[in-house]
Amino acid sequence: MPKELFGTDGIRGVAGEYPLDAGTVHAFGMALGTEARRLGDDPEVLIGLDTRESGAWIAGQVAAGLAERGLRARFAGVVTTPGVAYLTRHGPFVAGVMISASHNPYQDNGLKVFGHSGYKLPDEEEHLMEQEIFRLAEEQAGDGRKLPPAPLLEEDASLRRRYLDYLAGSVSPGVELAGYRIVVDCGNGAASNLAPELFARLGAEVDAICCQPDGRNINLGCGALHLEPLRSRVLEKRAHVGVAFDGDADRAIFIASSGRIIDGDAVLLMAARWLQASGRLHRNLVVATVMSNLGLEKALERLGISLLRTPVGDKYVLEEMLRSGAVLGGEQSGHVIFGGQATTGDGMLTALKVFEISSRAGVGLDELARDLEIYPQRLLNVKVREKKDLAQLPAVAREIDECERALAGSGRILVRFSGTEPLARVMVEARSLQQVEAFTERIAGAIRREIGA
Repeated sequence: MPKELFGTDGIRGVAGEYPLDAGTVHAFGMALGTEARRLGDDPEVLIGLDTRESGAWIAGQVAAGLAERGLRARFAGVVTTPGVAYLTRHGPFVAGVMISASHNPYQDNGLKVFGHSGYKLPDEEEHLMEQEIFRLAEEQAGDGRKLPPAPLLEEDASLRRRYLDYLAGSVSPGVELAGYRIVVDCGNGAASNLAPELFARLGAEVDAICCQPDGRNINLGCGALHLEPLRSRVLEKRAHVGVAFDGDADRAIFIASSGRIIDGDAVLLMAARWLQASGRLHRNLVVATVMSNLGLEKALERLGISLLRTPVGDKYVLEEMLRSGAVLGGEQSGHVIFGGQATTGDGMLTALKVFEISSRAGVGLDELARDLEIYPQRLLNVKVREKKDLAQLPAVAREIDECERALAGSGRILVRFSGTEPLARVMVEARSLQQVEAFTERIAGAIRREIGA
């Protein structure tokens, strides 16, 4: 049964509007409290947030809802999403809540839930929680009662310290960052105070930019989705490397000393080769989504490594990693999961791993990514009036089949419907840019003729 509130990464929307209005957020806290009550006699729930101005009142309403069910909330303050996952798993918490809308603008916010395992809730649990939220919200509206005042949460700074200690300890003995010049762009988000401190603590020379959050400048022209400020600074300062995080720092994108962008696909290749060389790449498997470039798949093939693909979303990457036993997975967008060390993508952990790989190899990121050939790729969105099985559209199916036969294994075609918008997404990859452009237009044209809006 499809979910209505939870998407691929929790509940997300405009802060103050449904489903992130005060009543629904309060009902969310109560629903989570009802579930948590079944898991312990005196359960605690961890709450963390990024730097959006709406985070504090949302945290207060979640805590108020939990309190109505007799639960205590511990507040980590501004911390990263993977920080909440780690602390939930290794602390006395039955669940963790991260208040963040990741890479979205400041007006948006969201609720991500982690179980005590440190993993995001499975779809079935999210669906059950949705039903309880709807029931409670309807009950509150029927009673006409006002929400209790949301408490002002007292921050426990020791929680963030524990997370930083874990990250610092994840670097292998003997690896030092002394003399390593790093430019860090925190996107005015959750890593703004954490990342510069972490890298400096390990001996790096850190130049931090976009680390002055004001509640409204998160992801604003900076961070993992806006790399030009970081690239300019790396070249200006002649830094060894630059790293950019998104708002909740669960992803990282790098800039090599030459100015080349090093995305999640390049990181997966570097990490896979490193783990394989040390005999730690279980079953020679790597997991990525359907959006990872074909060039990654071909580069891994040359190393004898198989790539398993999943739908878009790090949640699905993790599910496949657990199913297949893979210890490495991620997304082109910079979510990288190191199995055994983290239960979700962690931008700061990924950065430490990349710095360690570079340090041990004695070369920069340009050299480490040299054998990754990026195939030209085009993604075209087509507005549709209905989402119909493509197999029931002969003209569309015929175009896809003819284009795939023309590529003869030297390219890739992916056609799928958006899960949230009336759009068909057409993606074509090939060695030839001319083929990419022509085949994308052919398939998109057939879709427009058959079901275009």
